[in-house]
Amino acid sequence: MSALPKTEPRAFEPAERIASIGVSEILKITAKAGALKRAGRPMIILGAGEPDFDTPDNVKEAAIRAIRDGKTKYTALDGSPELKEAVRRKFARENGLVFTQDEVTCGAGAKQVLYNAFMATLDEGDEVVIPTPYWTSYSDIVAIAGGTPILVPCGAEAGFRLSAEQLEGAITPRTRWLLLNSPSNPSGAAYTADDLAALAKVLCRHPHVWVMSDDMYEHILYDGLRFATFAAVAPDLRDRTLTVNGVSKAYAMTGWRIGYGGGPAPLVKAMAVVQSQATSCPSSVSQAASIEALCGPQAIVAERRAAFQHRRDLVVAGLNAIPGLDCPVPQGAFYTFASCRGLLGARTPDGRIIATDRDFADYLLDSDVAVVPGSSFGLEPFFRISYATAEEELQTAIGRISTACEKLRR
Repeated sequence: MSALPKTEPRAFEPAERIASIGVSEILKITAKAGALKRAGRPMIILGAGEPDFDTPDNVKEAAIRAIRDGKTKYTALDGSPELKEAVRRKFARENGLVFTQDEVTCGAGAKQVLYNAFMATLDEGDEVVIPTPYWTSYSDIVAIAGGTPILVPCGAEAGFRLSAEQLEGAITPRTRWLLLNSPSNPSGAAYTADDLAALAKVLCRHPHVWVMSDDMYEHILYDGLRFATFAAVAPDLRDRTLTVNGVSKAYAMTGWRIGYGGGPAPLVKAMAVVQSQATSCPSSVSQAASIEALCGPQAIVAERRAAFQHRRDLVVAGLNAIPGLDCPVPQGAFYTFASCRGLLGARTPDGRIIATDRDFADYLLDSDVAVVPGSSFGLEPFFRISYATAEEELQTAIGRISTACEKLRR
């Protein structure tokens, strides 16, 4: 047999739809800081949005029972009937939203629910209005699905919230979705019922625009504020609203990967087609645990919210005591989104100029504190701190940030 002709291997080229998309900036910063910590640096990592609390014991026990009872097989594609019933009851009990089982979908995390919805609905060039600052994955998922993210800056002076006027100005004939996140990652801003009602008035004039409401931080809301979700505020728009949530944050179940959504049955059916060709059903054991999280005792949620609020107050006060920093008080979630504008132009001890929020974040990394620059979330010059970590670490981190800022020459 004659030898095949030798050919040079072709260099790998990613598909065009992901060529301009990278791994999340949050994950990159966390990975870099983690490597420094493993190398012996006393690094405090305030990047990841993950509660330091453990999953509640009753939830873990439900998972163990499921394993022992042999509930380790495939379930229905987008959630077992039992989990869908738990989600239905949650929506009715806490949000006043009534869904049938065919209007409920469950996936491997809320991110998959968002992904399924965009993949099922966006054609090339369709637009999604996203208020900024925003969670970094939103625009990338839209782009992968062939859509065009329309980023609308919502600064601190507006409470990091989208106004009705801004929404009206952002809508075009190609607009398919408005994506809202309240309380917000990264700013902690929360929309009131009145805020949502004002946006709903605009959307009534644009029947081609649907609403995706990411309610992941619903239960982490402070100072007695009452949570509002779009479909409940605007029931007339229920048939073009997808309400997304999950168990990751409120129940400290980030690794269990269960998210869920409620919306019109035709949309949910289309989303199931996407999921059928991706992950199929979410983990059966995680589904069993999530049923217990949603239907079991809820006192621990309030206890942990109080702990988060105490940490918020500690971090906000500490940052605002540092000349050059300005930290608005977050209304929810577990992040601060502080401005470092007052430090731009300053020089570090080794002569570098702090020209951007990325420069500032890099400088803090030299002081063994990892934060995420606001430009990663579409708004600068800010930086995000996740205070979902131990109070002692937060106090140490604030001390290091203060010392680092004192060393800057202005």
